[in-house]
This record gives sequence, C-alpha cells and structure tokens, in this order.
Amino acid sequence: MNLGKKVIYQIYPKSFYDSNGDGVGDIRGIIEKIPYIAKLNIDYIWFNPFFVSPQYDNGYDIADYYKIDPKFGTMDDFEELAAKLKEHNIGIMLDMVFNHCSTEHEWFKKALAGDPKYKAYFYLRDPKEDCSLPTNWQSKFGGPAWEKFGDTGKYYLHLYAKQQADLDWHNPDVRQEAANVVNFWREHGVSGFRFDVLNVIGKDKVLVDSTDPNQEKMLYTDTPVVHQYIKELNENSFGQDADSITVGEMSSTTIENSIRYSNPAEHELSMIFSFHHLKVDYDHGEKWSMVPFDFKKLKEIMFEWQTGMDQGNGWQALFWNNHDQPWALNRFGDPVKYRNKSAEMLATTIHLMRGTPYIYMGEELGMVDPSYQSMDQYVDVEAINAYNELIKTHSKEEAFKIVHSKARDNSRTPMHWDGSEYAGFSQVKPWLLPTDQEQINVEKEFASGEIFNYYQKLIKLRKSEDLISDGHFEPLFADDHQVFAYLRKLNGETLVVINNFYGDPCEVSVPSELQKSGNVLISNYARELSELPAKLKLQPYESLAFKL
Repeated sequence: MNLGKKVIYQIYPKSFYDSNGDGVGDIRGIIEKIPYIAKLNIDYIWFNPFFVSPQYDNGYDIADYYKIDPKFGTMDDFEELAAKLKEHNIGIMLDMVFNHCSTEHEWFKKALAGDPKYKAYFYLRDPKEDCSLPTNWQSKFGGPAWEKFGDTGKYYLHLYAKQQADLDWHNPDVRQEAANVVNFWREHGVSGFRFDVLNVIGKDKVLVDSTDPNQEKMLYTDTPVVHQYIKELNENSFGQDADSITVGEMSSTTIENSIRYSNPAEHELSMIFSFHHLKVDYDHGEKWSMVPFDFKKLKEIMFEWQTGMDQGNGWQALFWNNHDQPWALNRFGDPVKYRNKSAEMLATTIHLMRGTPYIYMGEELGMVDPSYQSMDQYVDVEAINAYNELIKTHSKEEAFKIVHSKARDNSRTPMHWDGSEYAGFSQVKPWLLPTDQEQINVEKEFASGEIFNYYQKLIKLRKSEDLISDGHFEPLFADDHQVFAYLRKLNGETLVVINNFYGDPCEVSVPSELQKSGNVLISNYARELSELPAKLKLQPYESLAFKL
C-alpha cells in the first residue's frame, strides 16, 4: 500500500449529522452524507468512538468494545455504512482506546467485585505508609491520577478522567483482549485502526513518585516495552492483513521512537500522530494560556520531523485539526479578514508534505471556533476543569478567554450543513450549539465558496503526482520570519512549495538553482508562472507549488 497516495477524513460522529432528531449525530446520519464525503475523493474515514460508553470523555471511556452505543445506532447500521462506503472505495478506520477503559466496563466491575483475574487488569495500589496517594502523578485532565478503588483501601490509576481506569499491559490477558477487539472488527470488514494515546501503555510494574511534570511524563511515555507490545498486537491482529492501515496517537513522543513505530521493517504501525507542532501557542508549555503562536518554533519542529522521519523511513500523519484541538484557522490563520486564503494556505502547507494528510470534518469549509459567550456553552470535562483551576489565579473574564481559545469543544461543534438555527445538523437543539453557520456552511460553500474545491485539487494532486506522494523533503528559507517553504524531490524532479503565513505581503529571494522553467501545480491566488523569478512577491496568505 502506498501510504503517500492516501488521504483520510475524520468524522466525530456525535457532531456530523443527526438523522433521528435527538440532537446527537449518528451512523445513519453519516450514511445519508456519504455522497458529500465522496466528493472529496478521500480513501478512509477515521471515526471517533461510537462504542457503548457513559460519555464522560465523549466516547473515549469505552464500556463495551464490541457494541455500538444505541445513541449512534446498531450493528446493522454499521454494516450498511461499511457496505456503502465500500461502493465509493472508502475504507473505515476505527478508534481503539486501549490505554484505559470505562469504570463501567465489565472488567472494572468484576475487579471491584473482587475477581482476582480482573483485578490484575488494572493498576491497583495501596496508599503510602503516611496514607497519601500511591504516587504524586497528576491526571492529564487535572487533579491526582489516583482514585479510590471502591471500599478496598486501594487506589486505581487513571492518567485521564477518573472514569477511565488505566489497563495494565504487563498482563498478557489485557494484551490478548486488545487483539481480540481488533480481530472482531477486522471480521466486520474494518482494515483501518487508530490507537488512542498508545505510547503511554508502557508504565513500569513499580510506580514511583515524579520530580517534576516533564520527568513525570517520561515515567510512562515511549518506554521500550511499548514497541514490544505493539509488535505483539501487530502479529496477533491487523498485521495479518496486507491492506491494513494503522496510526498511533503518540503523546509527547520523539522522532527516534516514531521512526521505530512507523518504519515498515519494525512491523509496528503504518504511521504516527505527533503533536509538538500544535503546542507552539502554549506559554512555556502550558496549554491553558494565551500567547501568539511561535512561527519560528513551528517551522523548526515541522522541518525537524519531516527531515528526521524521511531519513529514518518513518511515516507521519499530517494534520492541523482534530477533535482535541481548537480550529487551526483561529490559531495560525486569519478567520476574519482572510478566512479563505489562510485556510487554503494551511491546507497547502500540510498536504504537500511527506506523509498521509488527515482532514477533520468542516476543515474543508474553513470552519472556525464558535463564538461562545460563557462556560455554560461548553460541555467538555477538560475545559470545565481547566476553567475551575484558572479562576483561582485569573479573573473569570480572563479564564474564559483562555478556555475559549483552547477548548476541545471548539472543533466538536456540529457540522454546518446550512445556515438554519441548528446548522442543518438537527431539527432539535443539538448537544453542542453551532455558531456562525450563516456565514460558513456546506450549502453556501457549494454555491459560492472556494475552500472545498481547493481541497479537492490538493487531494487530486497527491494521487497523481509521485513527487508529492513519494518525494523526499528539504527545508527552504528556514530562517525567514514570514514564509514557510520546502522542497520535495524525487528522481530528478523538484517541487517548490512556498507559503506566506501572514496577512502582510512579502518577498523572497529564490536561489539561482530554482530559477528554472516549470509549471504551477496549485496556487490559491490562481497565479500563472512559467519559471520562478529571482524575486518572488507573495500576497497575504499566498501559497504556491511550482514543479521544476
């Protein structure tokens, strides 16, 4: 399989389309919108979890890996979805959440009831001699990472919400359970799998206190045993399919480890998600802060990863947006003055790189953060916890501004199908309210927009140009404070990709070896050039891809 030719579309089912009028998106709603998805000519759809779940973390707290949550539909609905997508040559990628399960899962319930087999599925520890928690670890959602295990006197580990109990992968039964789940869905025609926070499954048997937050991450992130566990999962499940496609969500990972995770010779995964480039607007690493993004740092990170993964034969998932991030347009573009051009510039930057591009639903419309006015409009546990912490040191107004800029719910608002009250997503009040749908929606985009059409062109180029799908990567203008540029090279051909990341015009000096004749593959200003000039002037948020 040529991963470089593939493009993956991400659907957050809860927010895509509500077919039955309960305010929540569902599988039948996705089936109804397949013709829309097919217009993009994508290859796979990654679906966020629609398994049985109490929804404390929007489905990432799974109570049954084998059943569709009735909120989303039935297994019959799923099989119809799979069959109809197959008619359009679109595969399914399911989200596998194996670092933890819901505290409402039967495994946890049996453990609580005292079953020794299932107690061994979890990290259960006694308090310290002074009766304090087993370790000083912090949950990624705020507060301690330990919760009382019923009335047993013990505590269970939860790196995320307290309703998400970490599974102990040292236990071979746990590893077999994971393979069984993957194999069940393989039997139902699924060939794509996205593994949630996969590189934190390698915690030690003996857990110790940390000295600081960064060191704490290293106690359970990218440990050597993770590679062993993934190889075993590969061998016992998806690795048996020649056409499987897998991606690991790798929190705080390294290039060295990511090469190992994704190099075909290692027999682990097809590709990895890394997130370092989406932390360049964090103040000293703190997510819940408001600072302008650091363009120099963004370039350094992306150039380092592209070059390193290329040299090590690793493979990246390329993305700006997903269900855990505020919209990239608000972070790196201009959603007011240059929404179209900055959306197209961001798309060009990512889609012409080396890797497999992911498009998050609504990105192809240029969707932006909702114009919420109060915390009452947010539902995500992480945002609510962050706000409650922030108001201890900030005014309520400042705390809300910070949460509004970083909340995961920003991208979880319903898909905008039209400009009606509920954005054509539902006939009733949705679980999360849309805003600004009068300006940004599918109906309007098809009638007079340009972003969707631009995405279609980028996808077509990736499938038709080996230089894009298979070419090597070289940074260009690495020290420029405004331009994000790079080269793709393959078999004597060169693609020059130049992106103005700001709303001010600028000029770059083109190296003499690139001042050659060629043709424009894509430009968001419909520019025509027969050769690159010595001085190239760029318009606000202009993107240009020129093939020599």
